[in-house]
Amino acid sequence: MKVAEMPVESVFPRLEALLPHVQKPIQYVGGELNSTVKDWDSSDVRWALMYPDAYEVGLPNQGVMILYEVLNEREGVLAERTYSVWPDLEALMREHGVPQFTVDAHRPVRAFDVFGLSFSTELGYTNMLTALDLAGIPLNSADRTVDDPVVLAGGHAAFNPEPIADFIDAAVIGDGEQAVLEITDVVRAWKAEGRPGGRDELLLRLARTGGVYVPRFYDVEYLADGRISRVVPNRSGVPWRVSKHTVMDLDEWPYPKQPLVPLAETVHERMSVEIFRGCTRGCRFCQAGMITRPVRERSITGIGEMVEAGLKATGFEEVGLLSLSSADHSEIADVAKGLADRYEDDKIGLSLPSTRVDAFNIDLANELTRNGRRSGLTFAPEGGSERIRKVINKMVSEEDLIRTVATAYGNGWRQVKLYFMCGLPTETDEDVLQIAEMAKKVIQKGREVTGQNDIRCTVSIGGFVPKPHTPFQWAPQLGVEETDARLEKLRDAIRGDRKYGRNIGFRYHDGKPGIIEGLLSRGDRRVGAVIRAVYEDGGRFDGWREHFSYDRWMRACESALPAFGLDLSWYTTRERTVEEVLPWDHLDSGLDKDWLWDDWQDALDETEVEDCRWTPCFDCGVCPQLDTHIQIGPTGKKLLPLTVVNAGAADAG
Repeated sequence: MKVAEMPVESVFPRLEALLPHVQKPIQYVGGELNSTVKDWDSSDVRWALMYPDAYEVGLPNQGVMILYEVLNEREGVLAERTYSVWPDLEALMREHGVPQFTVDAHRPVRAFDVFGLSFSTELGYTNMLTALDLAGIPLNSADRTVDDPVVLAGGHAAFNPEPIADFIDAAVIGDGEQAVLEITDVVRAWKAEGRPGGRDELLLRLARTGGVYVPRFYDVEYLADGRISRVVPNRSGVPWRVSKHTVMDLDEWPYPKQPLVPLAETVHERMSVEIFRGCTRGCRFCQAGMITRPVRERSITGIGEMVEAGLKATGFEEVGLLSLSSADHSEIADVAKGLADRYEDDKIGLSLPSTRVDAFNIDLANELTRNGRRSGLTFAPEGGSERIRKVINKMVSEEDLIRTVATAYGNGWRQVKLYFMCGLPTETDEDVLQIAEMAKKVIQKGREVTGQNDIRCTVSIGGFVPKPHTPFQWAPQLGVEETDARLEKLRDAIRGDRKYGRNIGFRYHDGKPGIIEGLLSRGDRRVGAVIRAVYEDGGRFDGWREHFSYDRWMRACESALPAFGLDLSWYTTRERTVEEVLPWDHLDSGLDKDWLWDDWQDALDETEVEDCRWTPCFDCGVCPQLDTHIQIGPTGKKLLPLTVVNAGAADAG
């Protein structure tokens, strides 16, 4: 069917009739404060942007919000948003022939030029297939015509897009701001020329930029034992390795300028500003820290301007200062004090994501809570024992943690949350049981400092999943049964303690979702058959505990993988060797593979590595390879204007 035959009009009249029959219909209505609807006919390149999860999770996503604004600021370019629909609406849409739609103008997703999906987790893959099918876009990229949109993956999970290689047309790794504009220019030129060479020619032009990965232009060859022999381009002019995009001056990209204000309740009810990008602490488990190098700080004045513009545009009463380790910003003390001073009368609260134990100080904490409510503090030691923290390069001693917690309790906090992982490389039962001991010491210290017994500590445990482009990409993953047995011992150790156990909350996920995430994170193209089988078996919203079905994934693995002579454990609990070609080796995150391997050996030797922000370079490869460099302050500037925002309002009234 040609686009010309499909009038691009709103599907809302047909959708509206279905909304009284679904939960939370408000999430499908659109019209949020600061949303944008542009004229279809006067736009020559049109993007549908999707965070493949429910509205309440997808709308606050900074990545999609930034790209939405960057694209819509461009003359002749239109961007609209779409989110995953819940199963109740999906069933009605199928019954009544309503296609996947955008929430901005309720246009059908298939009518757009580019369908861009941002994956922060691999568990969103089945939601992508649902959206493609509802949109009327063939699931397999090979079956699409010149009239179907280019299906483009981005986000952290796109650093290994091989498991979804059959379903996407292209992937972008790294920062999206400049990348989407470059892609827009390529699409615009191809359309202006009359779409020569069809879909294949457009994808070839994108691939030849060097910064867009098009899986169909690469052949994967396998060894007899199932490992990859090599990945080789099958077209001339297509690069052997595809490069990561890195935005170097964040002050030039002060987005979002007009943050979206949700209509329905979402997971984050606040205005957020990214204060820096990248992290060089070198935690070996952390994919986000590895793939976003180098560190690039936004200036203190840039942060101040973004906060001021964002608050005016939204009316939010809380500002989140976002990054991978916000307390590491070289001017965080001045940022926090300056913002707290400025918005004291407005009672604007500030928040940081979880704080590093060694970056926490009470002055910073007091500034953050001066205008807002004093909620609990979250710290992430990640490993229970000193030994395992050396393995993962999380350089926090137990003394550091106890001293920090004592300071917090002594200054009026009553609740502390500690985040750990289970299943880390070389981990033993004893390493995990140390978590219980640490939690008890935290409660004991809190009682000692405050003289009160109403001290609370919550221990939250996530399962470790080895990720691509990290030193742990070669590591075996702990199996489901072993993970659950280890967590059970820890739970018994906490609950069995009469003196402290009642004051320690314990939250954990069993090992099942983690092992599936492990399959998807380190999978290759053959895993696509598993994803499709899960989708066809009804798999949706796999990131949600109530929707995730381990049995469904196991059935799919058992039906799809034997054809390749493989099974689930081959992708998850198997250790990789140094000579193995990994599925993502042709995607260049800037990190030198030899450096990653050396760091993996350092982990096995329990050797810690310093943060290269403050020490000589360790040759990870990122800066020279990508022609980038670490950008940190201090700038020496203060947050201006220093006047309290409402100072003149009373006199004027």
